[in-house]
Amino acid sequence: MSENKEPKQLTLEEQQELMQKYDAESNTRNVGGLIAKVIFFVLIAFSLFQIYTGVFGQYTAYIQRTVHLGFALTLIFLLFPARRKTKRQTIPWYDYALSSLSIVVCGYWPVFYDSLVQQVGGIDGIQVIIGGIAVLLVLEAARRAVGMPITIIAGLFLVYAIFGPYMPGILAHRGLSFQQLIQSMFFTTEGILGTPLQVSSTYIFLFLLFGAFLVQTGVGNYFNDLAISIAGRRVGGPAKVAIFSSALNGTISGSSVANTVTTGAYTIPMMKKLGYKKDFAGAVEAAASTGGQIMPPIMGAAAFLMIEFAGESYWNIAKAATIPAILYFSGIWIMTHFEAKRMGLLGLPKEEIPSKISVLKKIHLLLPILAIVYFLFIGISVERAAIYGIIATIIVSLFRKDTRITPSKFIVALESGARTALGVAAATACAGIIVGVVTKTGLGLKLGNGLVSIAGTIAGSPEIQLMLTLFFTMITSIIIGMGSPTTANYIITSTIALPAIIALNGELDVAIPVLAAHMFVFYFGIVADITPPVALAAFAASGISGGDPIRTGVNASKLAIAAFIIPYMFVLNPTLLMIEGSFVDIGWSLITAMIGMIAVGAGLIGFWYRKINGFERIISVITGLLLMYPEGYSDTIGFIAFVLLVAIQIMTKGKGQDNQRGDLKKAGSAG
Repeated sequence: MSENKEPKQLTLEEQQELMQKYDAESNTRNVGGLIAKVIFFVLIAFSLFQIYTGVFGQYTAYIQRTVHLGFALTLIFLLFPARRKTKRQTIPWYDYALSSLSIVVCGYWPVFYDSLVQQVGGIDGIQVIIGGIAVLLVLEAARRAVGMPITIIAGLFLVYAIFGPYMPGILAHRGLSFQQLIQSMFFTTEGILGTPLQVSSTYIFLFLLFGAFLVQTGVGNYFNDLAISIAGRRVGGPAKVAIFSSALNGTISGSSVANTVTTGAYTIPMMKKLGYKKDFAGAVEAAASTGGQIMPPIMGAAAFLMIEFAGESYWNIAKAATIPAILYFSGIWIMTHFEAKRMGLLGLPKEEIPSKISVLKKIHLLLPILAIVYFLFIGISVERAAIYGIIATIIVSLFRKDTRITPSKFIVALESGARTALGVAAATACAGIIVGVVTKTGLGLKLGNGLVSIAGTIAGSPEIQLMLTLFFTMITSIIIGMGSPTTANYIITSTIALPAIIALNGELDVAIPVLAAHMFVFYFGIVADITPPVALAAFAASGISGGDPIRTGVNASKLAIAAFIIPYMFVLNPTLLMIEGSFVDIGWSLITAMIGMIAVGAGLIGFWYRKINGFERIISVITGLLLMYPEGYSDTIGFIAFVLLVAIQIMTKGKGQDNQRGDLKKAGSAG
């Protein structure tokens, strides 16, 4: 019997088990009784606090951030177990103790605010204890709610801050005393209470809340129906449905793994039923779900961090991300199309496609997303735009009974929004430790100059040095991005890997825009979720498809090949980010890149108008790369080669189809 027959649909419980296995943010307890009610009311209070400050204005930086952190830490120790394999129905005494400590430590700032801001010099003994406990609580909360990678990196940075004088070569610095380190970490806005937590306590929480309200309208199911109505009947329809649906869901969800599981539970069985192999079906969903993090307008909340880190307006960031996102998803779409043609797979039957009328009846659910974009475009502050987006969601939900946000759904949205924010708060607080150490020691600049210097030693020319530096930065971003959620991922890569690209501007006298550098490290940090060996999104997808995790990851990396090429393109040619260049230049760059993706996709899949041999595949990939490389001469050569390849394909199409039928017949007999 073929592996693709009667694929199993995952239950909600099985989806939750998968997310708990691969997504640390979903690994929560399920307690009952009085403590469940207490947790529920604290979650509601957390959301109400954020809405209040979003509407009536934030408190001072220290109070706003410590109250936000206090809510998050208190809830994390009540909701997230210390070990994955432990009872989820009870809370041990030590977690009650850690939760209480979180209230005391984070309450220290609001209670003693006046004396703390007037304090001159170093901190006293009590404050060293308070700050030290705060650091340990943040590390443990991040370990539970985010995962080990970010906790290990933060711990190593703390060690580096103290033992700087003993470090070799360029890594050496004068070092910080324990008291200086604690003061920097918790009693300034350079550490835990720094920019990452500031963004979490303002922009990000409100947008996560906006997403929670959207979910209550049933927008996730609507995205699936919309995707099926648009792509379901096309060649290899279910795979294209997965791409379309995951792009829409992913920009809001903020988690590659969560997006993979929730959307994939529906799309992967559908792909297998049509005839896609299980490793390929899982790879399509993993690649598309991961791409949701780079999809405007929300980009998994990273867009709002980039406002602070890159110093750009939201609109410039969303605009810059548009063409790369189009190319990314087009690349996956093209390759799934060629794979479907290669295997002779058609679309879904007409009876499985939702009627256009039923889809149009709920099109109002897209209005809040369009409203958010409009509010940000006209210059309304990010917090206000999020608040107005929530209001717009509630209003448009009233248009139909089955989308209406009732009082009970309103409460559920407040609770789920706060739950989603816990991992982000822990990640940004922990990332603040990394940023603080980098600021105090100048490590970022040292690492950047070190990578540029290594590249210069190897390279024989400035051009090669540029490409080697970008390559080293790519590898660094992928490694440190493994296992980290979107927000933490971007913070760490922009702190550690980004300085190397910035250093190129002075070293080689090039002009790489700051936003292009930020987008470069962001892209490669995100694709870590589908890059083996630690490809969490691919592993989660294989749990649904029944495929091999590593093979699924390899296939996902192949499908997402655009993500490994596009960042080099927009660093070398910022026109793709719409930072510079005329409308004609931007249009030409998009067209040539899109044509190049067709050639690359055909070469990697091994099919175009017909099955192509190894030599043709190599030529196709080279042709695509020439078209994607941002130079006039390469575009010309690539375009001529592309036309010749298409002509040869068309002229020999009949023979290839005969061979294909024979291959399919053999495969069917073997199955």
